[in-house]
Amino acid sequence: MKMTRRAFCAGLTLAPLARPVQAQDMPLLTARAATVQLAPDGYPATPVWSYDGTIPGPVIRAAQGSRLQRRLVNTLEVPTSVHWHGIRIDNAMDGVAGLTQNAVPPGESFHYAFDLPDAGTYWYHAHTNSMEQVARGLSGALIIEEATPPDVDRDEVLMIDDWLLDPDTGLFVDDFAAPMTRSHGGQIGNLVGVNGRYDYRLPARQNERLRLRLINSANAQIFGLKLEGLTGWTVALDGMPLDTPEPVTDTLVLAPAQRMDLIVDVTAEEGETAGLLFASADDTWRVLAEVSVEGRAASVPRGAPQPLPRNPGMEVTGIDSASVLEMPLQGGAMRGVESVTFNGQRLGWQELVQKGQFWALAGQAGLGETPFTTLSRGETARIRMTNDTIFPHAMHMHGMHFRVRKADGSLGPLRDTVLVMPNETTETAFVADNPGKWLLHCHMLGHAASGMTNWIMVT
Repeated sequence: MKMTRRAFCAGLTLAPLARPVQAQDMPLLTARAATVQLAPDGYPATPVWSYDGTIPGPVIRAAQGSRLQRRLVNTLEVPTSVHWHGIRIDNAMDGVAGLTQNAVPPGESFHYAFDLPDAGTYWYHAHTNSMEQVARGLSGALIIEEATPPDVDRDEVLMIDDWLLDPDTGLFVDDFAAPMTRSHGGQIGNLVGVNGRYDYRLPARQNERLRLRLINSANAQIFGLKLEGLTGWTVALDGMPLDTPEPVTDTLVLAPAQRMDLIVDVTAEEGETAGLLFASADDTWRVLAEVSVEGRAASVPRGAPQPLPRNPGMEVTGIDSASVLEMPLQGGAMRGVESVTFNGQRLGWQELVQKGQFWALAGQAGLGETPFTTLSRGETARIRMTNDTIFPHAMHMHGMHFRVRKADGSLGPLRDTVLVMPNETTETAFVADNPGKWLLHCHMLGHAASGMTNWIMVT
């Protein structure tokens, strides 16, 4: 995928709680305040909101076909909920406060329990006031393991994030509601790291084969990535295996909420620079995750990896006869909108700005009482998203995966989040095979918080 430098930098009716908490002995996931050393040593530590006291939260691993249970215990002073991002989940477990459940109040808990039909790389994060809660640390990796794993020496999770910190105090810069942040490209941090570390290092041996699970958990930053001292193949996107592993020969682009599984061979000699680099704002490549090479695992590298096993029931059929639903992406600074619907009223741009709303999907700012569309279970649909703004948007659909339908009619890989560039049109095609109310929103979380959110009903 190519992108320009400019583009790169650049009341509801609430559902009741799905089920009461009964199993007190199930594994806990505790949302709580903590203090973490995000900045380099010598700078103050940072007060964060965390799962179980760490940034990111604990890596949750489970087997494909099993059932996951966690009891969220909220010890924060604000309500919260957990969204299990990318999983084909029961709708009542999707964690969207205001749509699929009530937010969990301080001092209370909620029982999440759902089946895991698909192997792959997913993640979990807060879905109540997401822009602030995710930025303050409420996210973690969710890894669903194949029955037959690929032939690799190690499986490593690299959760990529950025943090906007005051270097004098270590505190998060609290501009979560700032109109400038929300109406432009979103909150971009001044410190980038992996797995909660600005200086993340991964020891390895020459010719060792690694599976790298990349997760972009940043609020808004699009990461341009490249490999150095590593030979790699992309084997999965957003948890879904590619039909054929694709050699990494160019810059990799990872938008907020997207995931990418790589299989890499360490080709660097001992003592040479190796690792995952990112394109920084000053047009230089900087180390994101250093691979320190010590010793040799094999005398020669292996051949290209085999594809990962496919997940079940992911075919998208009936596309040519499916109706096309138009969803313009509207608003933002320097463009705005003439008028859209917000809370049941038709409002002009200045009225929307006064209410903190800067974005819209298909003429709707924020969640309305009626869905963008209602689809029958098993129906194939196409959504054509035209980006009428000057900013990129990472559009995420809950509960289902889709394929991008290209101009020539061919289909791209399965995804749950697609980057729609300014003045471009992206058409997605999917089978509505999961009943319930499913959110569709921009995962630049400031955009979602200020209007770029809608929902789909599957009956």
